[in-house]
Amino acid sequence: MNKTKVLWSCRECGHNQLKWTGSCSSCQNWNTLVEEVSVEEKKPRFETKRTESAKPVRIRDVQMDESKRLATKMGELDRLFGGGIVGGSLILVGGEPGVGKSTLLLQIANALASQNLTVLYVCGEESAEQTSLRARRLGIDHPNLYLLSETMFGSIRVQIDKLKPDIAIVDSVQIVYKSEIPSSPGSVVQVREIATEFMHLAKGEGITTFLIGHVTKSGELAGPRVLEHLVDTVLDFEGDKQHGYRLLRVIKNRFGPTDEIAIFQMKETGLCEVENPSLAFLEGRIRDVTGSAIVPGLEGARSFLLEIQALVTPTAFSTPSRRSTGLDQNRLALLLAVLEKRVGYQLHHCDVFVALAGGLKIIEPAIDLGILLAIASSFANRFLPADLVVLGEVGLGGEVRPVSRIETRLKEAIHMGFKRCILPKRNLKGISPGIREKIELIGVDLVDAAIQSVFQEVR
Repeated sequence: MNKTKVLWSCRECGHNQLKWTGSCSSCQNWNTLVEEVSVEEKKPRFETKRTESAKPVRIRDVQMDESKRLATKMGELDRLFGGGIVGGSLILVGGEPGVGKSTLLLQIANALASQNLTVLYVCGEESAEQTSLRARRLGIDHPNLYLLSETMFGSIRVQIDKLKPDIAIVDSVQIVYKSEIPSSPGSVVQVREIATEFMHLAKGEGITTFLIGHVTKSGELAGPRVLEHLVDTVLDFEGDKQHGYRLLRVIKNRFGPTDEIAIFQMKETGLCEVENPSLAFLEGRIRDVTGSAIVPGLEGARSFLLEIQALVTPTAFSTPSRRSTGLDQNRLALLLAVLEKRVGYQLHHCDVFVALAGGLKIIEPAIDLGILLAIASSFANRFLPADLVVLGEVGLGGEVRPVSRIETRLKEAIHMGFKRCILPKRNLKGISPGIREKIELIGVDLVDAAIQSVFQEVR
């Protein structure tokens, strides 16, 4: 008989220990340990194996075949992957429930099926009829696209052997399980085993595999971190459900660039690419309003303009409120302290609310000066010029530090018709004369100088 052993596994990091404790001894998170039963089997552990063993090859003799990349006919998505999806790769797509992961994967499946590729969509969380209704609403009805409503890996493996698809999509990895493992679907052991099985399947059979994963309350992918280490590419799908925009971010990519983003808009016909994000984010902007500042953000190789809105109002309570949407709460507290100490603003008796318009989230330090000027504008009840953009990182001493890729940001501001820019003085050295002729550059060293250059008297 197989030997069984009881272990306690951490849902966050996958660490195993013999006894239960309040916090995980590896990642120090509380109440993350769940009871698991480990079975020591005498038969081979994984069902999917390579038919031939690998042999050592000189690095100069490895043949690079770029033709294996598959185009999705979605320009923004192909750019994220580095020119298309690499054949035989394992891709993990994570995001909150209802953000549009299944919709995106159905559109990708339809685009790949139209290229005479066989696509198998495993809809474990829904029936085939429910998935078919969504697909028809999106206008997806291709004969090369197959649906399979199954959650047991053994049955899924049998259908893959019969159909021999080129693309496999699993929705989701937390619902698929192996019957020989005495753990519930979505547990640490099940997720680790299922991800490893699909990794062997993708590499051994050359089947490009997509795994859809859920996220925890903190926004991280559910399951052990080994799930992210096994896959080739990790895509994070985020966005506010109240807004129509969705942001797809590359966290890990073995075959292309990382930290790239693509922006989509959710419509009745599915997700549509947003080719000009700056225009989309600024279309609802109202000029000559206090507490509003425009900043050129940068994600990967792409720059786009964002609107930062701030509201400063007197509080009736002893403890003022500091709230932010789309921005780092700790960073906001630091910037407010700089305003009080270095500039002399009396904000200790005011509530401060800061939001990033459009429902996106950004943690780039280059928008620090834009946040400070938006707060100063609301506090002094004076609006910033409508043709002004602001960028710069702010230190604890009130200094404005230089930012990276300044010309990329300025070109986007010029393209959107902005005439002036407040930026760190040290960034003025590397700007070409062609850009200087199209936009007025105002270099500053301190936050005081930035505020005085916008409006002389704000206190």
